[in-house]
Amino acid sequence: MNIIEITNRTDSLTKQLLEVWESAVRQTHTFLSESEILRIKGYVPDAISNVARLLVSMDESDKPIAFMGLEGSRIEMLFVDANHRGLGIGKQLVAFAIENYAANEVTVNEQNPLAIGFYEHMGFQTYKRTDFDEEGNPYPLLYMRLNKK
Repeated sequence: MNIIEITNRTDSLTKQLLEVWESAVRQTHTFLSESEILRIKGYVPDAISNVARLLVSMDESDKPIAFMGLEGSRIEMLFVDANHRGLGIGKQLVAFAIENYAANEVTVNEQNPLAIGFYEHMGFQTYKRTDFDEEGNPYPLLYMRLNKK
C-alpha cells in the first residue's frame, strides 16, 4: 500500500474516489436511506476538490482504495473501499496524518459505532456532541480529539 498526497485532482481521480466513497458509505453508514446517500453523493466531488489536503491510498496497480481529507489538524473525511476494510488501511492513513500533519481532531456520526470504536482505538476521545450534523440533518455528531498520553 502506498499513501500519496494528491495535488492534481483530476476528474478521473475524483470519479474513482467517488466510487470508494460510495462503497464505504453503503457498508458503514447503514443509518442513511438510499435517497440520502444519493443526495450526499452529489456533494462529494466538491468536498474532494476543496479539501486542503487529500491523501490517497493506492493498491499495487495504482488504483485508489482509500482516501482522507485534512483541513489543518482536522480529519475531514476518511473512506476505505468496502473490499479493503479491516486490512489496516484506515489505521495507516490516520497514523500518517498524525505523524506528518499533526492531525488531532475528527468528527464522527454517532450512528456509526464502528468509526467511533476505530477512532477510540487510535487514541481519540469525544469532547462534544451535537444532535444534528452541519447541514441540520438529524444525524448526531461526536467531536473527537486525540488524547495525548
